[in-house]
Amino acid sequence: MFLKTMQQAKRFVKIVIGFTLLLAGVAMLLTPGPGWVMIALGLAVLAAEFVWARRLLERLKAQSVKIRNSILQSNTPKNS
Repeated sequence: MFLKTMQQAKRFVKIVIGFTLLLAGVAMLLTPGPGWVMIALGLAVLAAEFVWARRLLERLKAQSVKIRNSILQSNTPKNS
C-alpha cells in the first residue's frame, strides 16, 4: 500500500513539474526568456505520463527540424 502511494506521489510531482514548465514556457513567449525550450522541457516531462504530450512533443521536434533545415538552406551560398 505504501509503494502505491509513493508511485502516485511521484506521478503527481511529475505532472505538476511538467505543467509548471509548460506554463512558464508559454509565459516566456511574451516575456524575455527561452520560451520554446521550456515548453519542450515541460512536454518531455509530461510525455512520460500522457500520450497527448508525447504526440505534441514529436510535432514540435518535427517542426524545429523543418525550420532548422530551411534556415540552413537559405544561408548556403548559391553558385549562379
